[in-house]
Amino acid sequence: MTATAHLPNSLMQTLNLTCPIVQAPMAGGATTPELISAVSNFGGLGSLGAGMTAPDTLWQQINSIKSLTNKPFAVNLMVLSESESSTFDSDMPSWLSDFYQQHNIEVNLPSEPAQSFAKQFAVLLDNPVPVASFTFGIISDEQVQALHQCGTKVVGTANHPLEAKAWADIGADAVCMQGVEAGGHRGGWLLQSQADPLGLLTLLSQTRTIVDIPLIASGGIMTGQDIKTVQTAGAELAQMGTAFLTTHESGINATYKQQLLNVATGKRSAQTRLTRLFSGKQARGLVNEYLTKFAKYEQFINNDKSDSKNTLPPYPQLNAMTKPMRAWAGQQQNPEYLSLWAGQGVAQVKAESVAELMERLMGEYRG
Repeated sequence: MTATAHLPNSLMQTLNLTCPIVQAPMAGGATTPELISAVSNFGGLGSLGAGMTAPDTLWQQINSIKSLTNKPFAVNLMVLSESESSTFDSDMPSWLSDFYQQHNIEVNLPSEPAQSFAKQFAVLLDNPVPVASFTFGIISDEQVQALHQCGTKVVGTANHPLEAKAWADIGADAVCMQGVEAGGHRGGWLLQSQADPLGLLTLLSQTRTIVDIPLIASGGIMTGQDIKTVQTAGAELAQMGTAFLTTHESGINATYKQQLLNVATGKRSAQTRLTRLFSGKQARGLVNEYLTKFAKYEQFINNDKSDSKNTLPPYPQLNAMTKPMRAWAGQQQNPEYLSLWAGQGVAQVKAESVAELMERLMGEYRG
């Protein structure tokens, strides 16, 4: 292990981890209890992506994970206000409506675009977990204290050093620094990081100069050498998402998984792109027909009234609006209209079990 793994009060020691790997909390069904428990039982930190999960289902999933491992694991929630999670106040873009009509896709939007964060958070207080992590925003210091009283460690997500400082100031136990290379949704909330997103190593370097808090590095990490590199740059743990998507225990649909493996075998381009077109919030995924066909609408960002018919509604409203398209694409086994979230290291994915992946990574790390 490197020196950072043995610092006093380090996350490795606090959580009794034996390898410096955090499995990223990917929402949407990717992180099954079986995947999470396999990571934790190996000695890493498995994570449940629960931002889109109903509170009663979240309770059940927590119990399922607890039945499969007695090791630490994390639950991740998306920080949304009650207004954000309950309100549809934007029109569906005309080009999306036209797509649904052209393909005879029935659209029945839910009454609310997202789950209630307050109700999800209450589950963490009533059914405590070892680690709670948060993305898309920041919680209050009172909420941090409430989790600490339950024995839960708190991890924030940041795309900018000032976001990391905000988490440190309210007493978080660690911050996950997510570089521009990372797949899936960007976890920060400040406008500073959106126009000129920072690469992971630059982000770690700049953050280390203003905060003294354990850092978890995320973004393009695919090998044991990558883990050592981010530790040298100031992180203690490495968070990996894309590498776990093609494991046997991953819960993503078969079409999505095959497209990732096609990249690894050269059958599909490894090109990824940050886009708001699926959800209204920046996220990185493989470039497909949907992103190419509707790319011109990226410029119409959240409630830009200059072209109200083409404006991209904010997250989570657009996310709810594109869900029927993604469901249709899944049924049709059509990857060109699925959100194929993936990081810039996607070409290195393999079809293997979690145990095989972890063994390989730690062999490279120790080697």
